[in-house]
Amino acid sequence: MEKLTNGCLVEINETGTLLRYRPGIIICGSGLVHDCGSSRSIGYFLEVLVLLALFAKRPLSITLRGITNDHVDPSIDTWRTVSLPLLRRAAGLDEAAAGSLELKVVRRGARPGGGGEVQLRVPLVRALPLVSMSDEGMVKRVRGIAYSMRVPPQNANRMVDAARGVLNQLLADVYIFTDAAAGPAAGNSPGYGITLVAETTSGCLISAEAAATTGSKDAAGSAAGDEPLVVAEDIGRAAAQLLLDEVARGGVTDGTHQGLLLLLAALGPEEMNQVRLGPLTPYAVHTLRHIRDFLNVQFSMRTEQQSGTIFLSCIGAGLKNINRKVT
Repeated sequence: MEKLTNGCLVEINETGTLLRYRPGIIICGSGLVHDCGSSRSIGYFLEVLVLLALFAKRPLSITLRGITNDHVDPSIDTWRTVSLPLLRRAAGLDEAAAGSLELKVVRRGARPGGGGEVQLRVPLVRALPLVSMSDEGMVKRVRGIAYSMRVPPQNANRMVDAARGVLNQLLADVYIFTDAAAGPAAGNSPGYGITLVAETTSGCLISAEAAATTGSKDAAGSAAGDEPLVVAEDIGRAAAQLLLDEVARGGVTDGTHQGLLLLLAALGPEEMNQVRLGPLTPYAVHTLRHIRDFLNVQFSMRTEQQSGTIFLSCIGAGLKNINRKVT
């Protein structure tokens, strides 16, 4: 926050139990570098970073270093293939602006050593358009990427075969790329995983992913429950099953992106913004509470009995970027 803004104040008391933060003006700019550490992955920082940068004074260009893929936060591949396209669609970016919204993977990095690096570029917007996404459509194809770092590249192929073994029973159009990083591009720790994306006839993207975990305590939240995932075939099947579960939940996006889409709707114009989601995740519920407390925007919810999906609508806050110069 100190690197992105000008005039902010951060105070932490001596016991580390009280934080006082005074916001500043969002500046952003180019040539910024930030080390995200090893406690959370880069995907944890991107959600806040991207939304703030849209309303900054200058376009953002920043290099983030740390963990790119793990089992806790959305991976870089999910952000590149699902989150940014969702942002382009919901933010109404034109062709020129959409091209300047870019996430480039320079190096991958797994837990615990990290060592990954990505470059993010975000353009400016004057204001967010009306968000109306209620047609989820039918799944027409599945794409994905299986990655590996500092392990034999056969692990990626084994994950692909296992995932296709599940998905090809339901859909023929399944193609999964492989990315076997080696040398400096592989980061400091071994790891592997797979990200799958289902594209619907209405242009919606639904994602699921699974990554190799260890038997340590931080392995909680892995795709297969409490048991650690270490076998490549198990990871591929787990990701495919998670994708099928997300599709069965319904909605225009998966559970990981519910909070992002709700926030974009709340920041939209003072008109009726409407989205259709599956059963709300705990993260989405907490996001709704934050939206109510900070933006004074409340959603009305209506459940469709037949499909179990939820229609959420709200009058947006009408946030505008007063710093952006219109040419």
